[in-house]
Amino acid sequence: MPKVVRSTVIAAPVEAVWAVLRDFNGHDRWHPAVAESQIERGQSADRIGCIRRFRLQDGSELRERLLTLSDADLAFSYCLLETPIPLLNYVAHVRLAPVTDGDQTFWHWESRFDTPAGREADLARMVGDEIYGGGFAAIRDYLAREAG
Repeated sequence: MPKVVRSTVIAAPVEAVWAVLRDFNGHDRWHPAVAESQIERGQSADRIGCIRRFRLQDGSELRERLLTLSDADLAFSYCLLETPIPLLNYVAHVRLAPVTDGDQTFWHWESRFDTPAGREADLARMVGDEIYGGGFAAIRDYLAREAG
């Protein structure tokens, strides 16, 4: 069972980063791989158990369920329900913390999942570099655009 852990420091206050990330349906506004997203059954994007269905730029569709969301802890977790990529039993956790030296944000993103035999290293690299690394870069770009 691969475990992927990535972290970074974002040059923005933790409140600004959390305001973007806590919107479970907002990743189509900042992650370049996501073309569109919607929460099923008209539920609120911060309701535990809500499901987001989204389409990637390549046309593939995924569904994810929000498992936890804590404004007090600046954290949430989610799981994959449907994906064309063989990431089985995928559960991810996102946690933010303030970096008081310069009013920055520490962002920790990790997941565990099962894969078909022999695909562990390849899929762990894809999750860590393309999804998490791409997400870090995208949030930086998004916050820079918003700051104007």
